[in-house]
Amino acid sequence: MCGIVGIYLKSKKFENSLGGMLSDMLINMGSRGPDSAGFAVYKEDEDENFKYSLCLNGTDYEKFKKEITNKITISNIEKNSDHVIMKSKDQPSDVIKILNKNFNEISIVGYGKSIEIFKQVGEPKDVVKKFNLKSFSGTHGIGHTRMATESAITTDGSHPYSTGEDECLVHNGSLSNHNNLRRKLKKAGINFNSENDTEVAAGYISSNLSNKKSLNNTLKDGLKDLDGFYTFITGTRKGFAVLRDEIACKPAVIAETEDYVAIASEFQAMAHLPNVNDAKIFEPEPGVVYSWEN
Repeated sequence: MCGIVGIYLKSKKFENSLGGMLSDMLINMGSRGPDSAGFAVYKEDEDENFKYSLCLNGTDYEKFKKEITNKITISNIEKNSDHVIMKSKDQPSDVIKILNKNFNEISIVGYGKSIEIFKQVGEPKDVVKKFNLKSFSGTHGIGHTRMATESAITTDGSHPYSTGEDECLVHNGSLSNHNNLRRKLKKAGINFNSENDTEVAAGYISSNLSNKKSLNNTLKDGLKDLDGFYTFITGTRKGFAVLRDEIACKPAVIAETEDYVAIASEFQAMAHLPNVNDAKIFEPEPGVVYSWEN
């Protein structure tokens, strides 16, 4: 049992409040996942830098900052607890290669033009406070609270998972064929940093998107390629999509107003949202992809 949440803003009205809205949603899902928590926030910057979300894993920040600036062109670098957001105009393939070769103790949590990802072991209320999520602004975000089942309670075992540029996934459920699928995706060039089944699903999605398949068609194909029980929220630079498997035993509720779309495992996570009592509230149908994009 895990908790998933997401919010997509249809207008700029609540962009400065996105972090606070998402923060309360995650805290309310703490009962479904007390082991770890994480979130991805999308925010369009005026520059054209790539942003890299990195977990230091005990590495000295000042030492890393000094060494990395000698290896790539850094536009900006900021520390948030044990994570770093690093900006560079260098190509991701070059930056990732340098990070993996010279700083293999540091985890690359995600990268892209707009995405920032933070995740850590601990109760959701503590993780939210650690990264000061309430201070974040943005266009949309997704989050996860984890009750560990099939893999270790570590940062690498926490959601969201990102295996492609500006892409991420959170998942409530369990996949039964992830080991076979992981082997196939590795042969296709997808790298994995954990034994978590959700990372395999994220790799499946990013692999399909890199082959020019649409997100909608990718998720529809996943209904036959991904065995198990799941509710997914997958984020992209443009928005997010929601999918429940065709049996739909994992709960999800959507609340939609003229200003936003919110989704959570339980309605209580959305009860604080503005004008939610006037929202269209419904459960996503089994096997149907719901998506919102700008």
